[in-house]
Amino acid sequence: MDGAHESSDALIARMGKAAREAASELAFASAERKHAALIAAADAVRTREADILAANAKDLDYARKKGLSEAMIDRLTLTPDRLRDIIDSLRAIAEQPDPVGRVLAEWDRPTGLHIQRVATPLGVLGVIYESRPNVTADAGALALKSGNAVILRGGSDSIHSSAALHACMVDGLRAANLPEAAIQVVPTRDREAVAAMLRAQGLIDVIIPRGGKGLVGLVQREARVPVFAHLEGICHVYADGDADLDKARRVVVNAKTRRTGVCGAAECLLIDRAFYAKHGDVLIRDLLDAGVEVRAEGDLAQIAGTVPARPEDFGHEFLDSIIAVRLVDGVDGAIAHIRQNGSGHTESILTESDATAARFFQRLDSAILMRNASTQFADGGEFGMGAEIGIATGKMHARGPVGAEQLTSFKYLVTGDGTTRA
Repeated sequence: MDGAHESSDALIARMGKAAREAASELAFASAERKHAALIAAADAVRTREADILAANAKDLDYARKKGLSEAMIDRLTLTPDRLRDIIDSLRAIAEQPDPVGRVLAEWDRPTGLHIQRVATPLGVLGVIYESRPNVTADAGALALKSGNAVILRGGSDSIHSSAALHACMVDGLRAANLPEAAIQVVPTRDREAVAAMLRAQGLIDVIIPRGGKGLVGLVQREARVPVFAHLEGICHVYADGDADLDKARRVVVNAKTRRTGVCGAAECLLIDRAFYAKHGDVLIRDLLDAGVEVRAEGDLAQIAGTVPARPEDFGHEFLDSIIAVRLVDGVDGAIAHIRQNGSGHTESILTESDATAARFFQRLDSAILMRNASTQFADGGEFGMGAEIGIATGKMHARGPVGAEQLTSFKYLVTGDGTTRA
């Protein structure tokens, strides 16, 4: 059934019941079977490359007719190289230790009880995402590795690509004799399906939104199911007075331009007045030479080629070749700006001073803090997780890149020997 002739509530209820049955089997599936499923899925992506790229071409045509920005088109685009990245991610996740059943802690009590805290799957995940079809493979693989079933609802502009990648994941499940309902894709563009997922209490255990501010805000406002918050990526780079100029030039351009449409792209550059006194407008010139629209304020707005910044440009996720730039008074000025305008995602300090870096790390509470490194490294694959479902910016349960280990909860196993309580 393609879901076209049933209501969204009925569709999600049917998928949710199937997912719960699958989750009950996945919870005790062996590490070997999950490994086999992921390797078979990777092989399927390789053998189905032509079909996946043809499906992606349909989505790209649809997206261009909708008038999506070039940055969003980039997020949607699959290429042979990006498919190889998906294959590599699937294989990397397959080779990771099984997170289910890990003994997180254990101890003995004077009463004679032995207590263990053991990792368990969450159950059924609902992942709602925009544009990026690779999330279909990443989220499906991480859910499977962590023993969870998952219902995936991709963006309307990536429906063909997601379906093609989902078929590969199902091939993997089938090859390992695991329930095919363990990884399901909502087969409709109807936005009501999202609303149905958000109210699917008892069927979906946690919702994970991956997208822009509008999507995440909708989910947080309307979900009756617990949510792993993934807020917008308003990432900052701060060039300290003690920064190494060559390092700073490399990092700033990479942080903004490597891929402008990802959540780890730098959206704001903060320049210490001491750095500016030493080196002038070199960082801004580098950005302008790279084709970036630089929205500057104060003294920086006098630099030829820049655009005057508006107040709302600070604290804005552009997801495009645009960056806001401001002078600040040292690391404390940078910290104050980030606290006021950041989203808790990723911030990077460029400095050779250990004391200044320590102050930056200690006094900011974003999910990821970096030193002398591009914010584009805010990625589960780069953290050695194989892939991620998203970057969680909340403070409950998962935080930062959400990989297989972060998709588990725990239970207590208590062993006695005829032990009674006085």
